[in-house]
Amino acid sequence: MKQIEVQIMGQGYLLSCPDGGEALLLQAVSRVDTAMCKIRDAGKVRARDRIAVLASLNLAFELSESLAKAEASAAMPKLAEEATQNADLAADDKLVRDLIQRVDAVLGANGQLL
Repeated sequence: MKQIEVQIMGQGYLLSCPDGGEALLLQAVSRVDTAMCKIRDAGKVRARDRIAVLASLNLAFELSESLAKAEASAAMPKLAEEATQNADLAADDKLVRDLIQRVDAVLGANGQLL
């Protein structure tokens, strides 16, 4: 486990990081710092703890929104496949109805071939 020193909203933090995860951690720190500074710079909230909570909620919402979009995208091929299967079944049903009508026409009014 590696330790990395970072700055968030001007305050230093020493964070533990798994080997090979430095880039992802620094990316996360950058997102948190940007979100917190944006809230601070808007001037409506002064307390650091409130800024952190609001930034966390905003980031969690963005993540939930991204996950929902990803799930919807993953469901699209399945929906398309089901639509194709339903269309195939409808076409099969029409073929069967047409065949029954042709058989009925050949059998004639009394229902017999001869």
